[in-house]
Amino acid sequence: MTTFYIIRHGQTDWNLQGRWQGKADIPLNDAGRVQAQRLAQRLFAQRVRFDALYSSDLKRAWETAVLVAERLGAIPEPLSALREIDVGAWSGLTRSEVRAQFPDLLERFESGEDVPRGGDGETFGQLYDRVVSVVERLIIERPGQTIALVTHGGPARALLLHAARDKIGVLPRPLHIGNTSLSIIACEANDWRILSVNDMSHLDGIVEAPDMMETQVDDAERA
Repeated sequence: MTTFYIIRHGQTDWNLQGRWQGKADIPLNDAGRVQAQRLAQRLFAQRVRFDALYSSDLKRAWETAVLVAERLGAIPEPLSALREIDVGAWSGLTRSEVRAQFPDLLERFESGEDVPRGGDGETFGQLYDRVVSVVERLIIERPGQTIALVTHGGPARALLLHAARDKIGVLPRPLHIGNTSLSIIACEANDWRILSVNDMSHLDGIVEAPDMMETQVDDAERA
């Protein structure tokens, strides 16, 4: 059985402000570093050992991966396929700003249509194919190993949906992926199992930033 620990990066200022990030290279803020350290300590205390640790090469994921790897004595490897979905012209905008500037496109997106984010970015289908293909390759290259993937909300969601594709009702809707949340999936003989979803027990007492991939409300409505 090949097991994947899917880790979302720690908090950034743009997360806190409710801004779409996509492939924008935003670093962790102080809270994000604390989150990553708490996750690293938790994994160390649970004696988790990774045969390999791959990370999106965007700063917020890479910083998270380095903090986890240092505590566990691992060596992170960059993997650009684990980057967040490209949100195009929405990058840096809040949902209210997107609604003001791209009302028709946002309406299509909120209705469930898989539009290119920002009009010139990726669709979720494109993200899904990108992320799933690299994970399926790792299963062939590293059968039976335990692998960490430090990534973003979109790729984490895509992998969970892939693992759940033949299983009715195993994932909550809407599917929330918090900063430094831990989700675990495993594959054996092309049969996927979901062992954990959005586990954030190491963050007890830390205020959580909004998950832009989940929320369907305006910023004012979220308050």
